[in-house]
Amino acid sequence: MNVKTPNAIDSYVGARIRTRRQLLGMSQERLADQIGVTFQQVQKYEKGINRIGASRLQRIAEVLHTSPSFFFEQGDSERLAVRELDAPDHADPVAEFLRTKEGLVLNRAFLKIADPQIRATIIALVTAMGQAESRGPTLAASIGDITRPPGD
Repeated sequence: MNVKTPNAIDSYVGARIRTRRQLLGMSQERLADQIGVTFQQVQKYEKGINRIGASRLQRIAEVLHTSPSFFFEQGDSERLAVRELDAPDHADPVAEFLRTKEGLVLNRAFLKIADPQIRATIIALVTAMGQAESRGPTLAASIGDITRPPGD
């Protein structure tokens, strides 16, 4: 018996659909209802088992409030390169983080912050903490590092 292996691009697009759906806090059932399929079909799309037609992908993009091109982007809006998907270390660390529970919670909370100054301060804080973590077990960052937005 020949078990069909998902195509790398189908798997990538499915993972991007799953990430976007989870970012919006939407269930598979709700997405399925909105696009006119069963939740099992959404599961198959997200795993890359079933391919998604152009019109269905357009509808998914509308429901998830994004463009169809979003599902093919990598990193900093780079286009999807097939050769990178075939490599074992093709994982984008940001995408991997967003697939975790912590990544989703942090991203949702951050998106609710409207004040650009508060956002900049949070970025500076996390950046300083990450730098301190890489330097060793003690927090060596100064208050100035934390309160100053990045790039200042």
